[in-house]
Amino acid sequence: MSWETVIGLEVHVQLDTRSKLFSGSSTTFGAPPNTQAGVYDLAMPGTLPVLNKEALHMAVKFGLAVDAEIGRRSVFDRKNYFYPDLPKGYQVSQLQFPTVGNGSLQITLDDGTQKVIGITRAHIEEDAGKSLHEDFQGFSGIDLNRAGTALLEIVSEPELRSAREAVAYLKKLHSIIRYLGISDGNMAQGSMRCDANVSVRKLGATEFGTRAEIKNINSFRFVEKAILHEAQRQIDLIEDGGRVIQETRLYDADRDETRSMRSKEVANDYRYFPEPDLLPVVIDEAYIEAVRAELPELPDAKRARFVSQYALSEYDAGVLASSRAMADYFEDVARLCGDAKLSANWVTGDLQALLNKSDLEIEQSPVSAQRLGALIGRIKDQTISSKIAKTVFEAMLGNEHSVDDIIESQGLKQVTDSGAIEKLVDEVIAANPDQVAQYRAGKDKVFAFFIGQAMKASRGKANPEQLNALLLSKLKG
Repeated sequence: MSWETVIGLEVHVQLDTRSKLFSGSSTTFGAPPNTQAGVYDLAMPGTLPVLNKEALHMAVKFGLAVDAEIGRRSVFDRKNYFYPDLPKGYQVSQLQFPTVGNGSLQITLDDGTQKVIGITRAHIEEDAGKSLHEDFQGFSGIDLNRAGTALLEIVSEPELRSAREAVAYLKKLHSIIRYLGISDGNMAQGSMRCDANVSVRKLGATEFGTRAEIKNINSFRFVEKAILHEAQRQIDLIEDGGRVIQETRLYDADRDETRSMRSKEVANDYRYFPEPDLLPVVIDEAYIEAVRAELPELPDAKRARFVSQYALSEYDAGVLASSRAMADYFEDVARLCGDAKLSANWVTGDLQALLNKSDLEIEQSPVSAQRLGALIGRIKDQTISSKIAKTVFEAMLGNEHSVDDIIESQGLKQVTDSGAIEKLVDEVIAANPDQVAQYRAGKDKVFAFFIGQAMKASRGKANPEQLNALLLSKLKG
């Protein structure tokens, strides 16, 4: 506990443009290798870049969403390095004059408190290709489909102090880019990749330690595990009398360890200079305000509205607002059934459990908002009990029959006839004289026994409120 971890994240977000940053080549995921690389992407002599204006639009939209400074004049630069998947021998990026400057992001910590994390910058750059090692024996293949795809690199201040904070920041970032519709954020497909800069220092120290950069981590879970391992590696190294060196490392998920790749480069190593084939991008206030007018209601604002409008808890509102699709689904259900609290319970409970078990997103839910709203409506009008509703919910997964058809066909309608329930209660009491005597002698816990017996006799269909009231009345004699 005498050590403090210092973390800064560099997140590469693949912008959801139909064509690449400087060429008309398609960006569709999953195409056969090297079928989406045009002459510019292949660095053919004499080819020139043309900026994709939609990428600029998306970058400005992100900047406004995180209250960042928008660069009225941004400049593209050449970042020079040589690697097989980089045909030009340089990557077009932004160094001194990025499109997005200082901003901030508020995250929620495990104890429910809020913390603001600074965003240093977000700059537009092109992606490199991909080296393929698994399918070849003794050599590597190169797929240039991804080369030239538009990226937004979002750089945080080194203000994260634990792996959990880093994951919270990353999830909040993921939520915002999906709300804005600028990226699908699919980490498994590489639409969102994270580099983590990790260092450690003694508690109370003001100077940062030497950092190591862990490259291209592709899941929230791996980000947490990689940071935890790297921080412990550095602590062990220092305590054993060693010294941390500035380097780039790779996280091996199979071994749960980080491994050295190369010494860490600095800006001078890349010999940056302004891209001579691209003019500076100049935008005015009218452009910025036009983009601002397109912003949707963002996660924090939606969460606050859910608390005030629907009287939800901060936790439930936060879960529902974390995804734009989840929030829309919830509001559709609440509107259809007229009960926001019950809708929140079902969406964050039974439905979320189903999605997690099946590894599905809310957009892939096998139960539509309309059907779930209808199910909750039948709980509200006492056609079925909450317990029976779970049986109906399970039945809804295997077919497209209406809620009413399932209730009717399976004979699940709740018994609300007071005469029928009274008869059932009388039979249960008559069959269990010993338990009746115990209850009347002051053993109140025996009441649950009678509820269980009565529910079993009615096959779970007796109205719970009526049943409780009748049992209390009869048992008191």
